[in-house]
Amino acid sequence: MLNFLPGPVLYFLSTLLLIINTVVWASLIIIGGIFKLLLPITLVRNGLTHVMNRFMWAWATCNGGILYLLADIEWDVEGLENLDKHSWYLLISNHLSGFDIAAQTYVLRNHIPMLKFFLKKELLYVPFLGLGCWSLDMPFMTRTSPAKLKKNPKLKGKDLKTTRRACEKFRNMPTSIINYVEGSRFTEEKRIRQDSPYRYLLRPKAGGIAFALSAMGEQFTNLLDVTLVYPEAIKKDALDEVMHGRMKKIVVRVKVLPVPKVDNKRYFAEAAYRVEFQRWLNEIWEQKDEEIHQLMLKHNVPSEHLIEKPSASNQ
Repeated sequence: MLNFLPGPVLYFLSTLLLIINTVVWASLIIIGGIFKLLLPITLVRNGLTHVMNRFMWAWATCNGGILYLLADIEWDVEGLENLDKHSWYLLISNHLSGFDIAAQTYVLRNHIPMLKFFLKKELLYVPFLGLGCWSLDMPFMTRTSPAKLKKNPKLKGKDLKTTRRACEKFRNMPTSIINYVEGSRFTEEKRIRQDSPYRYLLRPKAGGIAFALSAMGEQFTNLLDVTLVYPEAIKKDALDEVMHGRMKKIVVRVKVLPVPKVDNKRYFAEAAYRVEFQRWLNEIWEQKDEEIHQLMLKHNVPSEHLIEKPSASNQ
């Protein structure tokens, strides 16, 4: 391992290796995507998708190899025992850093189907990454603001249609779809600005998973609740800590939960139904917040980084 090297040297090496790893595997995935476009035969498409998922598996595995080479990281992972690569999963997770995707794909790569992400449409234009995700059939979403809906009511339900269209491609092959329900990476500033009732989380948004559940809820085997903690990177950028070789421990907890049923007609028509679904998600987030606190205590996070639980009146 090379973690004895100075931080700037490690940053250069890790950046170079991660770029090379992404370009190589994304290029192969994009080539597969082009063939899928030119040969729209279900059997051929499914075969190519399987091969391209293996390319993504290789990308995730190589990321782990790069981490092993450049950093002395201890992985504290629990909850992988009853997972199945031949099942369909919907994952929800807290979101701390741009490093989350690499960490989660590496940890879960041998236990569940390769992860699919709901992405902002703007990411389609990121070199290699955007076309690679498109080739893997990951759905690109155009979020419609309330102001736009007011001006053009015809846009209502467009995101749901996009989600359903994307999920149709997942019906013939075991798939894992992940949704970062906070909608943004956690920072203390955002938590305070939101007046979040949680210590280490932003308020969860139910719309994204409601979309996925209403589109293919009956096909999901389980809901996976994933919790990430970077004990050395509290109030720091985890990706920057990893790139400089300063990350020493990564904590991952996976809980297997039953899949909630969502009646899409009621969800989008009845405010009370949406409130009830949001309450269910809030309860999961309340438990996750306490779990993060206990994990921070277990891993001796300095007391100045621990946050007192907000009063009940603020929740």
